[in-house]
Amino acid sequence: MDFELRRAREKLEKEQKERKERARLRLERDRKAKEEARKQREALEAVQRSRRLEAAEAQLKADEQMQENLIAGRGIVFSRVLEAVGFQGSGDKIKLPPSCFTELSDQGAFDKGPLYFQLSVVHHEAVSETNHKETHSGALEFTAEEGQVGLPPHVWGNLFPLDNTPSPATALVEVRYVWLPKGIYAKLQPDVVGFSDIPNHKAVLETSLRQHATLSEGDVITVNHGVLTYRLRVLELKPSSSVSVLETDVEVDIVGSDSPLDSSNQHVLKQLTFGVLESGMVEEGKYKYYKFSIDDLVWETVSSGDVRIEVKIDVETGDGDTDLYISKHPLIFPNRHRHEWSSHDMGSKVLILTSKDKNLGVGTYSIGVYGFKGTAKYKVLVSAQDNSTFKVGQQAGSTTSASVNADTVECRNCKHFIPSRSIALHEAYCSRHNLVCQHPGCGVVLRVGEAKDHLHCDKCGEAFHKDEIDKHTKVFHEPLQCGCGAVLEKEQMVRHQTSVCPLRLITCRFCGDMVQAGNSAMDTRDRLRGLSEHESHCGSRTAPCDSCGRSVMLKEMDIHQVAVHQKG
Repeated sequence: MDFELRRAREKLEKEQKERKERARLRLERDRKAKEEARKQREALEAVQRSRRLEAAEAQLKADEQMQENLIAGRGIVFSRVLEAVGFQGSGDKIKLPPSCFTELSDQGAFDKGPLYFQLSVVHHEAVSETNHKETHSGALEFTAEEGQVGLPPHVWGNLFPLDNTPSPATALVEVRYVWLPKGIYAKLQPDVVGFSDIPNHKAVLETSLRQHATLSEGDVITVNHGVLTYRLRVLELKPSSSVSVLETDVEVDIVGSDSPLDSSNQHVLKQLTFGVLESGMVEEGKYKYYKFSIDDLVWETVSSGDVRIEVKIDVETGDGDTDLYISKHPLIFPNRHRHEWSSHDMGSKVLILTSKDKNLGVGTYSIGVYGFKGTAKYKVLVSAQDNSTFKVGQQAGSTTSASVNADTVECRNCKHFIPSRSIALHEAYCSRHNLVCQHPGCGVVLRVGEAKDHLHCDKCGEAFHKDEIDKHTKVFHEPLQCGCGAVLEKEQMVRHQTSVCPLRLITCRFCGDMVQAGNSAMDTRDRLRGLSEHESHCGSRTAPCDSCGRSVMLKEMDIHQVAVHQKG
């Protein structure tokens, strides 16, 4: 009886214990479920809170961007992301799609003056952060394909570095309308030495900037001068880091280049000092250029006839040979085709400039040393020499009329006047040892041994030593081809490129830049005025008259002054 009661009690205790355990496990599961539900609820609330914050921040950023656009565009809001497409053009004006014209017109942008845009590279996988660039531009026309923006080389080069140009599929650009203040100051730096050697280089820069509507700090401007191209980086602008250059006067400072002098660059002028030797080396077919200046003090002594200017080239012994060319600025790089003075003597050579040279005067002069044959080492010297021991036109050994008297007889062979008492002996000796050149107009008396080395050019008849005749023929009679297509000999080519070649550089009387002359002006009146093709076009720009303020074409300004204001 007791045994059954004990077993019943144990069974009851075991069941109670199991029920308690199940109840405890159920409570634990409920607690964990509630905890998990709480965590999920908190996580969901955190996500929702984060999204609300992000949305608020995005809205705030959009509002700020809208405010910036309103401020930058003076009430005009325009922004597009377009695919960049290059086109051949000059300056910084871009092509936009017609839809952009409509959007800008609807907001009255054209009533606020010239259009300016900020262009920035859109962040993209193919464009790294280090290459992210921005610049500014004007508007050329609204003829681009929808979804595209046409960029001229200047804008393309500033947005996409030339050494890492993205493919067209990744060239995405944000175009945003902005307002820009008028520039008052710009500091520029050429990438190479030599830009400041250009005569009136600021006028050259001004001509290039006429093709631009804007400037931005960090931009690179390309300036062309004849066959030369210079790149100038914008270091500083005022009153803003991006400015408009339309209808404004900008003070420009040009600082020296940080780049070292490149010996391979031919178009650099090295300064020469009077009386100081300068050594150099030039390869065949290449030029080395120097410059020197004649100031008022030096010119006073030259014009008085007391002093002459000597330019001397001493070539070291060897197979190399040079030619010497000199020009007066604005022709800064004389060459075989264009120069004012030249010497083609074998070996060392000297050019003597005196007051009788009509092209000589106060100014800056360029010296071009041309490598005619091989690699030549040389020394160049510019000096002012006293004329007291030098007479222009006098030749050594010349016979003056004072030396001829009644007791002399002319030798029938050498034509020199010999005392009559020794004429027979002289003529016997002279006829055996001397020969007279029979070439028409020559008559030079030569030693018998030297006669074989005395030759005349078949084309011009000038006399030369046999070692010089080949160089003379190559320099003076080998046909040269001008860039305009004319084929002429050297002397004719020099005259051609000085006076009639359409590619010759002239100083425009209206802009002051050195430009190609071009063909004759299309307008008959401009041709009668002697205007070149460039001057006819450049002179069509208008400027206010100083007397009445009326806008008058530059080429008509002199006529306007006479006809309206009676100013002769």
